[in-house]
Amino acid sequence: MINKKYKIKGMHCASCAGVIERTFKKIDGVSFVEVNYTTEGVKILFDETKIKINELSEKIEPLGYSLVFSGSDENSSSVVDMDQSKKEKILELKDMKNKLISVIPLALISVFIMSWDILASYNKIPEMSYTVKEFFHHLLPVMATYTLFVVGKPYLLGFYRFVRYGKANMDTLIGMGTIAAFIYSFIVSSFEDLLKPFLNVESTYFDVTIVVIAFITLGKYLEFRSKIKTGDAIEKLLNLGAKTAFIICDGKEIEVSVNEVNHGDLIIVKPGTKIPVDGIVTEGYSYVDESMITGEPVPTEKKIGDLVIAGTLNTNGSFIFSATKVGSETLLAQIIKMVEEAQGSKAPIQALADKISAIFVPIVLVISFISLGSWLVIGSSSLGFSQALSYGLMSFVGVLVIACPCALGLATPTAIIVGVGKGAKEGILIKDAATLEKLYKVDTVIVDKTGTITVGKPKLVDIVNLSKNTEDKIISIIAALENKSEHPISRAIIDYSKENKIEILNVSDFYNIEGKGLKGLVNNIEYFVGNIKLIQDLNIDFNYSLIEKYTLQGKTPVILATRKEVMGFVMVADEIKKESKQAVEDLHNLGIKVVMVTGDDKKTADYIASLVGIDSVIAHVLPKDKLEKVKELQQQGRIVAMAGDGVNDAPALAQADVGIAMGTGTDVAIESAGITLLNGDISKLVKAIKLSKMTMHGIKQNLFWAFIYNIIGIPVAAGLLFPIWGIVLNPIFAGLAMAFSSVSVVGNSLRLKTKKL
Repeated sequence: MINKKYKIKGMHCASCAGVIERTFKKIDGVSFVEVNYTTEGVKILFDETKIKINELSEKIEPLGYSLVFSGSDENSSSVVDMDQSKKEKILELKDMKNKLISVIPLALISVFIMSWDILASYNKIPEMSYTVKEFFHHLLPVMATYTLFVVGKPYLLGFYRFVRYGKANMDTLIGMGTIAAFIYSFIVSSFEDLLKPFLNVESTYFDVTIVVIAFITLGKYLEFRSKIKTGDAIEKLLNLGAKTAFIICDGKEIEVSVNEVNHGDLIIVKPGTKIPVDGIVTEGYSYVDESMITGEPVPTEKKIGDLVIAGTLNTNGSFIFSATKVGSETLLAQIIKMVEEAQGSKAPIQALADKISAIFVPIVLVISFISLGSWLVIGSSSLGFSQALSYGLMSFVGVLVIACPCALGLATPTAIIVGVGKGAKEGILIKDAATLEKLYKVDTVIVDKTGTITVGKPKLVDIVNLSKNTEDKIISIIAALENKSEHPISRAIIDYSKENKIEILNVSDFYNIEGKGLKGLVNNIEYFVGNIKLIQDLNIDFNYSLIEKYTLQGKTPVILATRKEVMGFVMVADEIKKESKQAVEDLHNLGIKVVMVTGDDKKTADYIASLVGIDSVIAHVLPKDKLEKVKELQQQGRIVAMAGDGVNDAPALAQADVGIAMGTGTDVAIESAGITLLNGDISKLVKAIKLSKMTMHGIKQNLFWAFIYNIIGIPVAAGLLFPIWGIVLNPIFAGLAMAFSSVSVVGNSLRLKTKKL
């Protein structure tokens, strides 16, 4: 089975997407199809032994669409592809603009003539002279012919495909309405004397053809221009990448395209330049602005052995690094891929809109003919055939024009595209639209302790000196022994020594006392470093209550002693992230319960929870126990989000309604959950929930307006208000309403960009 994404050329409206989706689903060998009008793309899973991709394209070509194969591979996210796509969109927009410029003056002339006629009929202004009337009488058919056959060509093709293939979309409705108005007007104008006894030959609808097509073209132009803006998050992400890299080859610097960089290449990064690929620093020192990944404005120190990420900006230093991930492997490429897929996915709430859009066009066609027939049958008896036909034709065209499913089709995807893009900018990576929708309903958040609430890296936090030596001397001796150990606690002490420029002394006769500590000679004096068990074994008199208050806080003691006395001790702990307390408080303000589930001991977990305000704690649990806790809460009817490190929490992340990985720039973190919070910042979890709520509110507003336009507009256009107030909706206003509905939906989605999380 082949699972790929392709761009689709020729989609003009939401119903186009429905036509394509239904066509593909009927093909033998295709097992899954998802067409997205807003992103102009399709996800398709098909059996290549039964049907080839070019054959799939051929199936939709008679309907006016085609698959675009260039750059369609799902792993492709190159700047070249995006540039090409953007250029094509700009050219298409330019063509639409040129047509709009040519048709707007014609529409203004038509509106002018129509307004003159209306005002003259109410004796507000004098009637047109015979000469002026005859001039416009001959000018309007010429303008309408140009408008219909040049500017309105897509709508004619939509009507043609409906007649030939039975596939109707929005273009079909507009085509049918404007053709009907044009043909009726043409016949009346051509056979005026012959038809005068039967029809009101004074009423022609060339102006309807002109103005409706002009308004719809204007609406499509504004919608298309807005759609380009909704998807600019991907373009901005792509522009973060470097175009070239300086690799060191045979001692020389060679500038190559970033696509030519291979694993293991040594790359020199100069001050003020972007890092081209992911890698490890091998030489030099600098500070790198990683704000595009972490959201933190302060540049990060980079030295030998540190990771550097593609797209981040080197500041004033210079260094060499070895390429470890290139092309689509880099973190930036993965982020781009994730954002693309999320923007192209469908939220469950869209299912309703899709179902309605699928049956909408046929229903509208039926309503339009019923409307016309009703006017001719019922209206003729009271109004006369001529007047009834005139009103019937206006209603027929009005229903076809106003019944635009475009707003309905745009309601969900435009908001999703803007929401996902905004999330990416904030360091919140959303895997798909369904996840964004589920997050909106979450009422319980389960958090892991290590790496989520805490930093996840042991750090020296307390020093207690019980000797006559200075604190630096105590640290110097402890560091001397710990420098020989591989234990994570040792690394915390060594890091503290280096950060505070404390000398790490030499040690001899080093020995590891398994499970208890270390011993060795420093300046020919024997020292012991270890835990309480080691001190007890040495039978040294020591007041252990000095340590107890620290251990109750979940801190780990490292005690320094000689054979006779304890010289002091340091405490190592996993620090609470500075944003954790505020994040938990913000979650409470959103009405969300916070539960901490950890494999750590109960005392430590309770202490950490008390500091940040967590509601309940479950300690001493294995990964499978975390999974059971998620299930238990779900069985209680709660909607659960699980935030963890994306590795040992994987079972629970998968079970949760929404899995949230505290990403540190690793592949595992990005792939393991529905949402990844870059830089492991739990405050981004609050922003993610707020973003979800904002996006869902936007979608619901869009759907409301899309439905309202049609619920109110179609009956009015059909003439239901005529018996009460004598109102018949002019198709021109129907065209204006249709254009406004699509633009307003896109505009409402774009408002999300300006909202603060």
